[in-house]
Amino acid sequence: MADYLARIDVMLKPLVNDPQGLAVRDGLHSLGHSGVCMVRVGKRIEVTVRAESAPAAETSVRSMCEQLLANPVIEMFSFDVSEVTAPGR
Repeated sequence: MADYLARIDVMLKPLVNDPQGLAVRDGLHSLGHSGVCMVRVGKRIEVTVRAESAPAAETSVRSMCEQLLANPVIEMFSFDVSEVTAPGR
């Protein structure tokens, strides 16, 4: 068994309204960043999973995303999984 770090990005689907993104865009405009056209706000989740292999860890992470971490109606997700190595290994 090994530990794997999953970095999961969850974003609203392109056609879903993003009021937080609009507020950030407007704030950036008020700070003088007039070139900002669009802002979308999402979330980044990091999960460490113990699994037999990288494919098994990916299967587990996908299941987590589908069941809890992302709302499939309005959000999409992507992730990458890498083995955690102890320092000096």
